[in-house]
Amino acid sequence: MNIEQIHQHFLNSSGICTDTRKIEKNCMFFALKGDNFNGNEFAEAAIARGAKIAVIDEPSYHTEYNGTLLCNDSLQTLQDLANYHRKYLGIPIISLTGSNGKTTTKELIHAVVSQKFNCVATKGNLNNHIGVPLTLLSMNSSTQLGIVEMGANHQGEIAGLCKIAEPDYGYITNFGKAHLEGFGGVEGVIKGKSELYQFLRKANGTVFVNGGDLKQVELTEDIQRVIFNEEGYDQKISLLPKGEFVSVQIKDIVIKTHLTGAYNFSNIAAAIAIGSYFKIPLEAIKNALESYTPQMNRSQILEHHGHRIIMDAYNANPSSMLAAIQNMELFDANSKWLILGDMFELGEEAPKEHQAITDYLEKTLPGNIILVGENFYKTQSSSPGIRQFKSFEALASYLAEKPIPPSLILLKGSRGMALERTLALLA
Repeated sequence: MNIEQIHQHFLNSSGICTDTRKIEKNCMFFALKGDNFNGNEFAEAAIARGAKIAVIDEPSYHTEYNGTLLCNDSLQTLQDLANYHRKYLGIPIISLTGSNGKTTTKELIHAVVSQKFNCVATKGNLNNHIGVPLTLLSMNSSTQLGIVEMGANHQGEIAGLCKIAEPDYGYITNFGKAHLEGFGGVEGVIKGKSELYQFLRKANGTVFVNGGDLKQVELTEDIQRVIFNEEGYDQKISLLPKGEFVSVQIKDIVIKTHLTGAYNFSNIAAAIAIGSYFKIPLEAIKNALESYTPQMNRSQILEHHGHRIIMDAYNANPSSMLAAIQNMELFDANSKWLILGDMFELGEEAPKEHQAITDYLEKTLPGNIILVGENFYKTQSSSPGIRQFKSFEALASYLAEKPIPPSLILLKGSRGMALERTLALLA
């Protein structure tokens, strides 16, 4: 069966499913494989639970009558189907990647362009070789514009995702110290993320560029582009005086957001620039951005048992960690605490990068600091105000004996640290 025929099955289905626990009636089940599971083993169960067809890639699970469709590789077929469907719809696709701020920026862009278009965007951070196809396949004939977030932790991934999504527009949030282990250093990060630029250059697409990032300006000189930042360029978007929440101005319009941290300025500016490019009125852009509330443990501000919590515990790398710490310096509070967890996927750079954060804290915010995780536990500090714990359990024991008084508290760490668990420890 060719991809056109498979696509017809898809159009007649209720959608795609890869998990038998989430089967919807008349869906197409794709039997994917992982380190600890083989989706082929669940194909029969998927059909029994209401799937219209199960796409499998192991002959032993296929018969002519059991509702399975045998292919060479289920994942490749899913990706091929997504690419075919993308071409079938023929709608504009905006793709974005970067070291920090991808998901927040994607959500902001989605909020803005949805003021005018029926827009479908990546859900959460489903931005990998499976998430990108599922995002494309969630679009239908009523979709007018798509936003596809692309994540990567080694070179070649963004290029592969571009082949699937074939974006018309692109934005790279920044180049930072993220996934250094997989990329092989910052230069590797730049090369890997810039695969989006390489695709759009060949496809004669358009990129949106933060004019304050000189490296990005340099890398996009020969691509159609829209440049924005405080200095002017195509779009002059100004960051207003610093406070707890980010406010910006474009022309005579002031936009007051619910986002904290000056590092969110470029995310907001990108959404404004892209919205303006697609001719969305500034008042509509203002409404979208002022209505947006951070979710999913990303720069959320919570009130909790007398504490004010800056919940930024979804992920962390040296670049985003430093930005979050510096943002805390702007807050006016009688008592401030920082609870910081290990930063993952740094490879050989992990000891140096964790020590650099500890050194910065020792010089600028020497008190009321808690460092959690094996990497932070190994760093050297002479400050009595910096407390180090090897594990979350050790932190929990400490807080049970010495609770933090009502304070402004930053929670920041990599996803694997799950520092949102700290909320249960703060009475």
